[in-house]
Amino acid sequence: MAHDTDQTPLLSGPAPDPAARRDRAVRAAVAQGLIGPATPVAGLLDVTGIRASAAALHAAFDAVTAPGTPVLHAFAVKATPLVPVLRLLHRAGIGAEVASPGELALARAAGVPPARTVLDSPAKTAAELREALALGIAVNADNPEELARLDTLVASAPTASPLGLRVNPQIGAGSIGALSTATATSKFGVALRDEGARAWVVRAYLDRPWLTRLHTHSGSQGVPLELMAEGVRAVHALAEEINAAAGRRQIDTLDIGGGLPVNFSSDEETPTYAAYARLLASTVPGLFDGGYGLVTEFGRSLLAKHGTTLALVEYAKESGGRPIAVTHAGVQVATRTVYAPASWPLRIAAYDAQGLPRTGPLVAQDVAGPACFAGDLLAENQKLPRIAAGDHVAALDTGAYYFAQHYSYNSLARPGVYGYADGPDGTVRFATVREPQQVEEIVAESGGALREELTGL
Repeated sequence: MAHDTDQTPLLSGPAPDPAARRDRAVRAAVAQGLIGPATPVAGLLDVTGIRASAAALHAAFDAVTAPGTPVLHAFAVKATPLVPVLRLLHRAGIGAEVASPGELALARAAGVPPARTVLDSPAKTAAELREALALGIAVNADNPEELARLDTLVASAPTASPLGLRVNPQIGAGSIGALSTATATSKFGVALRDEGARAWVVRAYLDRPWLTRLHTHSGSQGVPLELMAEGVRAVHALAEEINAAAGRRQIDTLDIGGGLPVNFSSDEETPTYAAYARLLASTVPGLFDGGYGLVTEFGRSLLAKHGTTLALVEYAKESGGRPIAVTHAGVQVATRTVYAPASWPLRIAAYDAQGLPRTGPLVAQDVAGPACFAGDLLAENQKLPRIAAGDHVAALDTGAYYFAQHYSYNSLARPGVYGYADGPDGTVRFATVREPQQVEEIVAESGGALREELTGL
C-alpha cells in the first residue's frame, strides 16, 4: 500500500545523507498520519540505505575475490523477517539464510529461489530436512545426530541440496556472552577442539562424498573482527585438511557466516564490509583465490542503521528531579535494550509535534515505554532537548531485530512498518511493509474464539 507524498521538496544538490533522509521521513510520517493517537508507534525503513548496504557488501567481496568465484550473500532472515524486506534484498542480489519453517516460508513468499537459500538451525526436525532436500535448499548439519538423520534421508531419495557441517572453532567470546557462538561450550556446531572431534569431522567427510560444504559462524555484536577472522581461518584450514585426506576437492564451498557488528553510538557505518573483507584476505589468503565458493550470512549489518522506531510522547513528567518522557515505545519493540541496556544501548532523537527536530539546551532525561514495570526504559539519563507531551521520539539504528522481536507484554500491539524513499519529484514516499496490529487481532491470537473451552472441563 502506497501513501501520499510529503510535499516538502528536496533542496537542489547532492542527495541528503541518511540522517537528513531520516529527518524528512519523520516529518512526512507525522504529516501523513502514519503515527498519531490511533497508531502511536511506527517503524520506518530507509530503502535507499538498505540498497546501499547491499551494494557495499557485494563490492567489498568482489574487490578481494578471484573472478568467477561463486559467491552467495544470504541475509539472516531472523534479523528482519518481513517479506517486503526479503524481496527488496532479493532484488538487490541477496539470498536468504533461514533457521525455522516460518523463516523458510517467508523467504519463499518473497520469491527467494531455493538455490539462493541456506537452512541453518540447531534443532531441525526430520520434516524440515525432508522439505529442504526436496526443494534443493542448502543445509548445514549442526551435530552428529543430525548428520546421521541426513544419512537416512540422502539414501532414501536423491537431492540437489548442497550439504555441509557446521563446526565451532572455539576461538572465544566477544563482549556479549549471549551472542558469542564460538565459545568452548557454545550450543552451535561440532566443537572442533574437543578431544577426538577434529578426527571425527575428517572421517565424517571421507565417509560421505555428498558432504561438500563446511560452515562456521564466529561473529555477532560485540565480537572483534580479528576474532571473527580467526574463526574463518580455522574452518579454511580444516577444509584444506579434509580435501588433502580425500585426495580431491570434496569441499567446494565455505560458508563463513555473518555477524559483522554494528556501531550504535553514531550515524557512522562502521566497521565496513570492505574493512572486514580486506582483513579476511590478509588473514586467510586462500579464502579468495577461487579454490572455494563462498557463502555469507550477514543480518544486523545490512539493516540496523536503516531503521527508526518512531513513538508519540503521551506525557512529560518529573520524578526525583529527573524529567521523564512517557512514550508508546518500550519493551514490546526494544526487548533487548530494556532487559540488557548495557549491551544494547539506543540513541534517541527528539522531534516536535510536527516531526521537526527538537532544539534547545540538552537536558538529562529518561525516555520511558508504556509497559507496567519500572525498567521499561528506552534510554536512561540521556541528554536531549527537553521533550514535551505531543512530541515524538525516535529510537535509531533499529532496522534489525527491533521490528522482528515483538514482545506482547501488556498485550501491546505490533506497530506498523513503512519503507521510505525520495520519489522522482523530490518528495518522501512511503510503502507499507507491515500493517499495524489491531486490537481484534490481539484478542483472536489470545484465544478469543475459545473463551468457553476451559469452563467445560
